[in-house]
Parts: sequence; C-alpha cells; structure tokens
Amino acid sequence: MAVRIAAGLALLVQFWALYVPRAPGIQTGLPLDKVVHFGLFALVTWLVIRAGVQPKWVISLMVVQAAASELTQHFFLAQRGGDWWDFAADLAGIAVGAWLARGRSGVLTAQPPETIAH
Repeated sequence: MAVRIAAGLALLVQFWALYVPRAPGIQTGLPLDKVVHFGLFALVTWLVIRAGVQPKWVISLMVVQAAASELTQHFFLAQRGGDWWDFAADLAGIAVGAWLARGRSGVLTAQPPETIAH
C-alpha cells in the first residue's frame, strides 16, 4: 500500500514539474534541468512498476508522457520550451527506473520481491 501511495505522490510531483507554466529553477550553469527530468522519470517508472502495474504499460505510458510533456511545453506553455535533450533525459530515466524494478531473476516484473526469512 505504501508503494502505491508513493507512486501516486511521485506522479503528482511529476505532473506539476512538467506542466507548471513557469518552471522553478536556480541558474547554476549546470544541467540540473536534465537531472530533474531523469530523476522524475526514473522514480515514477520504478515506483509504478513496484506498485504492481505491468512494466510494458508503465514504460509505454511514460514514453508517451515524456513526448507529450515536451510538446506541451513547446506549443502551449509560453514560459517553457520543449527540448530534445529533456526528452532524452526522460527516456534514460525510464530505462533506468525499469531496470531497477526488475526482479532477482533479472526479468522485468510487476511482482514485489520476495522477502527473505531470517
């Protein structure tokens, strides 16, 4: 249950970060925006798979979300801009999140890992 709540909260944060009209940010000269994109997509992908949603659906929907967010930022949010590098960071995050969610067998699964009895 806790994983499902965390997944829901992570999705809300992701939607806010991607669709807020003006992106919050600190100008540091570093590519923090790419790190945020990567981290948001990795975390959401990992949590939603761990919450029990089939990986093929999570991965597919996250790729659609990545593309939709960049297109929305480019065409509909005047203070934002769609960026191919953000999209690439999103895809890398999806890949890493899915990789981290795989089971002990190395196979991507929506089943939680077995607990080890001591």
